[in-house]
Amino acid sequence: MSKSTMENLFFRSLRSKQIGLTALAFALFVSIISLVLYEGNKKLVTLEVNNEKNELKTSAHTVGQLLSDQEIEVAEHDLVTPSVNTPIEEGLSVRWEQAKQVEIQVGQETLDVWTTERNVGKILAAADITLQEHDEVTPELDSDLEQDQSITVQQAFQLTLIDGGKEQQSWSTSTTVADFLKRENIQLNEHDKLNRKADGFVKPGSIVEVVRVEKVTDVVEEPTNFAVVTKNDAKLLKGHEKVVQEGKKGSVQREFEIVKENGKEVSRTLLSEKVIEEPQKKIVSVGSKVMVASATTSKKSVALSRGDSAAPTGGKEFYVTATAYTAHCNGCSGITATGINLRANPQLKVIAVDPSVIPLGSKVWVEGYGYAIAGDTGGAIKGMKIDLHVPTKSAAYQFGRRQVKLKVID
Repeated sequence: MSKSTMENLFFRSLRSKQIGLTALAFALFVSIISLVLYEGNKKLVTLEVNNEKNELKTSAHTVGQLLSDQEIEVAEHDLVTPSVNTPIEEGLSVRWEQAKQVEIQVGQETLDVWTTERNVGKILAAADITLQEHDEVTPELDSDLEQDQSITVQQAFQLTLIDGGKEQQSWSTSTTVADFLKRENIQLNEHDKLNRKADGFVKPGSIVEVVRVEKVTDVVEEPTNFAVVTKNDAKLLKGHEKVVQEGKKGSVQREFEIVKENGKEVSRTLLSEKVIEEPQKKIVSVGSKVMVASATTSKKSVALSRGDSAAPTGGKEFYVTATAYTAHCNGCSGITATGINLRANPQLKVIAVDPSVIPLGSKVWVEGYGYAIAGDTGGAIKGMKIDLHVPTKSAAYQFGRRQVKLKVID
């Protein structure tokens, strides 16, 4: 190859390289200019993502495009402020909060809600859950939920509490008797009783009754009655009694266990007994002496009107007003105060007396009547009066009322 040809090839190659370098420099210049123009068109915005703020420049035309550029996928329940269709302007603040699913347990019902709220009270309000005064919420209303934490709403209901006899209406969210009593600060003592089992369930309208049981020991000193002993006394008229020795009560100390329910005694159990003083017996003499009354004769009956019976010597003598009666008078039983059956023995000579004047059982002599026994009493026979038993009503009428002499012989 000639020298001239070699030179031509060299210059031609050099020229090609210069053209390439020029084209490359132009392309680089265009790229730089484009980049400057692109960056110059970006706008400075603030993007808050789940409460974390960042400032950035973006060429996005809308909020939605901005979030997409940041690889943020907006779900249905997420909160975007302003809306995704809002145009991007210099200094715009964009907030995105990702919604989370929260489980809410209301009584026996479970609700799943999507929310961007974290405050318990606001979450319940957004879920249209209305709370009553005594309802209980866990966690507390003014607290914020932690990650994956759920909300429990215990709905209160009304029931009746009777504690020691005192009744009141209470509100409760408890499900068992024991839990309800614990929430009411009610403690059971050793012997206290419940009207239902502690692990039993309560519901609206239930009645929970606490019976306060108290066991105490009481020591008392009490009197003891005396025994009555009777003895036959042949000197005492039958049907009469005489106290020989007065009775006297003793005393004993007794220890009782007393059970009270709601302050009222329901049982008393004797634990021990100790004699402090022995009682003294009462001794009573019972008369066994039987009076014997003599029978009148027809002649004696006649003598009642003539008064010709001879008076005995000796004895206490005084005058009395005398009347006569029969065993068949109105209201008469025929049995005397000393037990003599006059109807069975109509001829017996018996007089009714005032025992304070003439002792019952005394043997007497009555003017115009003869010897007799003071064996009866009468409601009208008081003081210096006597009533003579005669066998017939006609004899009683014939005798009438008269003043007679009387002697107490024995």
